[in-house]
Amino acid sequence: MATPNYGYEKRQKELAKKRKKEEKLRAKADRKAGVGAPADEAGSEAEPSEGAPATESPQPPQN
Repeated sequence: MATPNYGYEKRQKELAKKRKKEEKLRAKADRKAGVGAPADEAGSEAEPSEGAPATESPQPPQN
């Protein structure tokens, strides 16, 4: 049985936290500018962000 790659898991968590923080800051800036849409729209999740690569690596299986 293969050993878990804790470094990979930690990096994925860090990237997810960074993406979430950037989304919050972007939404806050949009609200401040008066351009923002309601927060309950899910359209922004399907689109890749400007700095993110177009393809994401597959997630490791959860054990």
